Amino acid sequence: MDEESRLIRAGAGRKPTAKTVAPAIQRGSTVLLPDAKALYDGTFGYGRSGLNAQHALCEALCELEDAREVQLFPSGLAAVTAALMAVLKAGDHILVVDTVYKPVRQFCDAVLTRFGVGVEYYDARLDADGLLALATPATRLILLESPGSLTFEMQDVPAIAAAARTRGILTLIDNTWGAGLLFKPLAHGVDLSVQALTKYVCGHSDVFMGSVAVSDRMLARAMEDAVHEHGWAVTGDDAYQALRGLRTLAVRMARHGENGLTVARWLQTQPQVLRVIHPALPGDAGHALWRRDYSGACGLFAVVLRAGPDRAVEAFLNALTLFGLGFSWGGFESLAINGDPQFKRRRIPVDYGGPVIRLHVGLESPADLVADLAGALSAYEAAQ
Repeated sequence: MDEESRLIRAGAGRKPTAKTVAPAIQRGSTVLLPDAKALYDGTFGYGRSGLNAQHALCEALCELEDAREVQLFPSGLAAVTAALMAVLKAGDHILVVDTVYKPVRQFCDAVLTRFGVGVEYYDARLDADGLLALATPATRLILLESPGSLTFEMQDVPAIAAAARTRGILTLIDNTWGAGLLFKPLAHGVDLSVQALTKYVCGHSDVFMGSVAVSDRMLARAMEDAVHEHGWAVTGDDAYQALRGLRTLAVRMARHGENGLTVARWLQTQPQVLRVIHPALPGDAGHALWRRDYSGACGLFAVVLRAGPDRAVEAFLNALTLFGLGFSWGGFESLAINGDPQFKRRRIPVDYGGPVIRLHVGLESPADLVADLAGALSAYEAAQ
């Protein structure tokens, strides 16, 4: 062959020379099949379906979630929206917890309604009977998020899932706070367990990814079809990063939980603090459900400051040096945001008594984080 042809073929078919701890990353869109029959036998055809690292990650996530099948998506939001689109159709009705992640609310309001799905928001404080009283003959799915975004309301997930199943209604939960480790939705009767792997599983604030885990065979097929029909895909490099993060998830979560509770308990003693919203704290409204259903806590919770003007909230946030100001969470670093501007979209108003600051406590020294917050609280008081 000419040199051009030889260079294109050179080195293309060599098998791995050694077994490594982590799986090899395959970067490819084209998949070469063994013979003509394999082109259309339905077993494999294109790299978008996932290669070595993607399949390894799905296998590991099945272990984490106690699932029959896991599908990957390029973000946590994409995982939620894909799961909704996989099971809903025009004329269906969906019940959505009012404390849901803001971008999910936007999808429900802007996309689901446009395609003829009825969307109704419910109070996170409703019990199973109260929630199912809102269901209609058209209700197809209940969307849960427990603890709730920003304000961490706990729902009785097993009771809601059991009640929904008797009515033929599916349940879907965003379980990013539990990361598939602290809480096992499928074992508690939930049909679709979704999480943003971007957060704790990846753990380093540098990868976007989401997952949907299911146990039911028909739902597994529906999710597989959704991936192919909508063209969702994640890269082998990103899947490798997520798998690497998964290896240390248990030890990182233990440290996040320990650090978070240390900081939360200190905040409870501060005169500028009205209360701390953390399900793992005794006295929290959701503590009994957390103690019953969860094996631990992560580093995400909220603190309600005593009433003060917006300029004081800005002074508090601007005084922070170790806590970065950012909307994501689940990485090694600590973060803070003001939650109040997002409450305007909620349908059920709740008065928390003061400004709500969401904190993500990372892996830094708790003593250093406490010192950072002490300075911010002083700035808050001075700006009154």
